[in-house]
Amino acid sequence: MTAKATNKINRIRTFALSLVFIGIFVMYIGIFFRSSPIIMTTTMLLGFIFVLSSSAVYFWIGMISTNTVKVECPNCGKVTKILGRVDACMYCDEPLTLDKELEGEEFNPKYNKKARNN
Repeated sequence: MTAKATNKINRIRTFALSLVFIGIFVMYIGIFFRSSPIIMTTTMLLGFIFVLSSSAVYFWIGMISTNTVKVECPNCGKVTKILGRVDACMYCDEPLTLDKELEGEEFNPKYNKKARNN
């Protein structure tokens, strides 16, 4: 079965965005426990930690994003970033690689691991 080609940077950004929403939802749950200050404070702090961790993930992916290779996608013609040996176009999800030995092979995100099993 073929793995769907998705851009790594966009996946990590989506994860960070989900952390924001999870944090807000956890804080919202705390409103229902106004009668118990301990539970309310705990949920508010936990939600705040989720939002802070989202900021850390956004900062981390921003730093990684500055150290990527920019290439022009052969499918859509837009400039996209490649992170690792194989990645996908940010715009059209076209599988991309700079490794000559992987050209023409079926897309597999396992090619980015150090010890590759074929």
